[in-house]
Amino acid sequence: MLAGEPYDPGDAELQAEAQATFAWLARYNAALAASPDERRALLAGRLGGVGAGAVVRPPFHCDYGFNITLADGVFLNFNCVILDVCAVAIGARTQIGPMVQIYAADHPRDAASRARGIEFGKPVRIGADVWIGGGAIITPGVTVGDGAIIGAGAVVTRDVAAGATVAGNPARPVRPSA
Repeated sequence: MLAGEPYDPGDAELQAEAQATFAWLARYNAALAASPDERRALLAGRLGGVGAGAVVRPPFHCDYGFNITLADGVFLNFNCVILDVCAVAIGARTQIGPMVQIYAADHPRDAASRARGIEFGKPVRIGADVWIGGGAIITPGVTVGDGAIIGAGAVVTRDVAAGATVAGNPARPVRPSA
C-alpha cells in the first residue's frame, strides 16, 4: 500500500489500523475546546510527524494518520480530509483552508478490479509556504511546489510549479493581470 501497489483495504491489519484511527479521530475531534498543547499532544500521538507550531482545527478526518507529516507552522482549518494510504507531506508554514480534501487514495480505472475491492495510492507532496483556499481538492500523486497558491474550490489534478497560482476545475495556471 505504502509503495503504491494494489492492496485490499479489507485486510485484517489495515482494518485494525483504521479502527484505531477512528477511535483517535473521535478523541481528537472532541478536543476542539482543548488547549493547543493538548491538541498537539493528540496529533503527535497519531500523525507521522508534527512540526513546531502546527495546528489542525477539528473536525479533521483521515484514513490512518501515521502517513501524514506536517512541518513547522502548518495550519489546517476546520473539516479537512486527508486520505493517507500513502505518504502525505505538507511543508513548513503552509496554510490550508476549511474543507480542503487531499487524496493519496486512488482506485483502478477498470470495473473488474474495482469490483474486487482493490485500491492503490500515490503520495502527495505539498511544499513550504503554500496557500490552499477553502474547498480545494488535491488528487493522488500531485506535488505542489513551494510558495504556490491554490484557489478556493480548485481541483488539482496535476503538479503545481513553485510560485504558481492555479484555480478552477481542473486547476489551471492563473496569469497575473497587467
